[in-house]
Amino acid sequence: MEQELKNRVKNFFSFLLWTMALAALCSGCGRGNKVGVNLVGSTSIQPFAEMLAQEYDKRYPGRHVEVQGGGSTAGLQAVIEGIADIGTCSRSLKKEESGFVPIVIAHDGLAIVVHQSNMIKSLSLEQIRRIFSGEITKWREVGGADRLIRLITREEGSGTREAFVKLVMEKDRISRKALTQESNGAVKELVKHDPCAIGYMSLGLVGGELKATQVYHVTAATDTVKSGAYPLVRPFLFVVKGKPAKAAQDFIDFVLSQDGQRLLEKEGLVGAAEQK
Repeated sequence: MEQELKNRVKNFFSFLLWTMALAALCSGCGRGNKVGVNLVGSTSIQPFAEMLAQEYDKRYPGRHVEVQGGGSTAGLQAVIEGIADIGTCSRSLKKEESGFVPIVIAHDGLAIVVHQSNMIKSLSLEQIRRIFSGEITKWREVGGADRLIRLITREEGSGTREAFVKLVMEKDRISRKALTQESNGAVKELVKHDPCAIGYMSLGLVGGELKATQVYHVTAATDTVKSGAYPLVRPFLFVVKGKPAKAAQDFIDFVLSQDGQRLLEKEGLVGAAEQK
């Protein structure tokens, strides 16, 4: 069963990369003589990368940055396969991924999100771990209403999921009863409409439609991420293999510039050099 699952995941990523390669080829056909850079990877980074790409295109009309999702693991594989100039990854790299060059573009708080009506204000890491492992099944066990907890998680290969597992779950596994979603947006939609739900997602994408619980009574906010008080923080990475081509390096330089960093901070992230 485990080997079958691994094969299915491998086949999925192969299909995903083939689709991305085709999409990149088709998008390149309509750009004329524009210089193109392809970014592939994290769905958490994707909306921020798209915003940066649009601004970059405005400032430098002869250049173009194509941004695609697929997940952090898919982004790394796309760099290996030569499909992407830059991979995007919303977690720290693993030891076996040492062949890549990670470039921190920002820091992001990992928000624990519930429905706006949920009376829970704060959870400890132990409570969050026990909830997502399935040990705690009702909100009343952590001071909430007498309702079943509905778990929302991300898919295997997601950088958000891997960051959550590393920061919260320790040796415990996420319950198989959790509903699996393939993007921050999908998690947001489910939690927004379900008073019993709990999920986790990028702090920069929470907005006003969800409630981010405190962790150890520390509010999930850019200032607490920046100060180091909030315990669930992960890097947002651009990942390359070897020295990037000039077009890719020019976009990286823009993102790391004062203007690029200011744009990211305006969207709720913490600058690459700001987190303590």
